[in-house]
Amino acid sequence: MQSIENLVTQIQGLSSNASDITALKDYLKAGEDLLRSESTRLLSFLDQLDPSKHSLGYLYFLEPCMYCSITKERANTLVPIIARFITSCSAEQIRYVPEKFINVCKRYKDQVLLLEAPIRGVGPMLTAIRKIQSSTEHLTTLHPEFLQLCLLAKCYKAGLSVLEDDIYEINLPRDFFLYCYYGGMIFIGQKRFRKALELLHNVVTAPMSSINAIAVEAYKKYILVSLIHHGQFSSTLPKYTSSAAQRNLKNFSQPYMELVNTYNTGKIVELETYVQTNREKFESDNNLGLVKQVVSSMYKRNIQRLTQTYLTLSLQDIANTVQLNSSKEAEMHVLQMIQDGEIFATINQKDGMVRFLEDPEQYKTCEMIEHIDSSIQRIMSLSKKLTAMDELISCDPLYLGKAGRERQRFDFDDFDSVPQKFNI
Repeated sequence: MQSIENLVTQIQGLSSNASDITALKDYLKAGEDLLRSESTRLLSFLDQLDPSKHSLGYLYFLEPCMYCSITKERANTLVPIIARFITSCSAEQIRYVPEKFINVCKRYKDQVLLLEAPIRGVGPMLTAIRKIQSSTEHLTTLHPEFLQLCLLAKCYKAGLSVLEDDIYEINLPRDFFLYCYYGGMIFIGQKRFRKALELLHNVVTAPMSSINAIAVEAYKKYILVSLIHHGQFSSTLPKYTSSAAQRNLKNFSQPYMELVNTYNTGKIVELETYVQTNREKFESDNNLGLVKQVVSSMYKRNIQRLTQTYLTLSLQDIANTVQLNSSKEAEMHVLQMIQDGEIFATINQKDGMVRFLEDPEQYKTCEMIEHIDSSIQRIMSLSKKLTAMDELISCDPLYLGKAGRERQRFDFDDFDSVPQKFNI
């Protein structure tokens, strides 16, 4: 008859090689009911196991500990134990039961949030992703969990460590939606609006049979970031967007569509009035900060329009034209735009004049050549990957069966319009 003590002995004796670990997995699987029934006692046995050597057994003992009601006191006990396990466990062993490892990691995230310390989960969760991934191209269920922790802890740079990977393998659609949504928010936090738009665009245009809450929230942010980055928004989505998104997204985002219409008038007073009137709605969506950036961006757009008309202009004239309160405010906006590379200009402090310049980039520096070369290499690599994926899909029986059913059948009469010179 099995007992906890016997399981510990088996774990200690069967964790040295692949064949032993396979046998141990079967033995532990048979003892799962026992482990669940004794879940309140299991923590005391973990001291007899080394998480780096006995990773599989340690995982089987650790998972049932999560089934109990987790209080802050218990979370304080479990969080360091789980963090140590994630950091030191053997990737080869935990991949025998990836679903258990993922479950433990998700519960770990819940516990650090219960303790109101999301930053404690950032490092271990990143380690967990790398250990469970088959390659950096693989999107795991833990990616969204990690990015959520990065957002809550405001560790945006940590999130970039996975967002910079090119993803080609996805297990569950929900993981992809959340990965792109949280990733977009991280890029927004870093003011990298172009990258944020890419990820939010992926959410909005991804295949979906019915509208989902993630896509709706992504669409709202997509509208706001488009206004901030481009100064405009087009409600026309690409043809490959699902019909569910085409039909419903605008209906769920009416205050945002009206914001676009108000923004397009170019009148800052009307825009500020509209934002103030709908402040509660934007605040309840947690988008008020972005909306304020939209308002600020209108000043920038109006200043950018001036660069297309004037070579020199006084700060006071700029303030009057774009409806700023003073020349000092105009100077602050112009300086910030120069620093961000949004305009090219110089300010004469003595007479308060701004001189607008052409883009000084000559595209011949070593840095620019290296940047262009790396972009070309990445595009070539992506092209090869897409070709390989296209060939793989074209040979897939499920795809061929579906394409065959949907393809229009042709009769000889269908070719009557072929020019005579091509007839045989």
